[in-house]
Amino acid sequence: MGASKSEQFSSEHNEMASLMKALGHPARIAIFEHLLQIENCICGDLVNVLPLSQPTISQHLKEMKLVGLIKGNVEGNSICYCLDEHKVEQIFTYIKEIKTALSLKNSCC
Repeated sequence: MGASKSEQFSSEHNEMASLMKALGHPARIAIFEHLLQIENCICGDLVNVLPLSQPTISQHLKEMKLVGLIKGNVEGNSICYCLDEHKVEQIFTYIKEIKTALSLKNSCC
């Protein structure tokens, strides 16, 4: 996070920020949605789905794997990716808590 003084925030705040940042690109949202729809995914298959080159897709997958949003298993010369259900649940729970807090709050605007 650089000069944002991330060490002054809780580990939960930093982890959620990393997860949200990993989803902060349209290509990564498309990869996320694609992985939701299929059983598993070989990296090369994404080239047929997204308008991006193989190296670009690999970089996006690397960013998502770095924060644990996806998991990958090597099968021969290919890597099969899937979503990490625990990390997806963390995001869902966080957004659900926001929704609950907003429903209990009086509108200020």
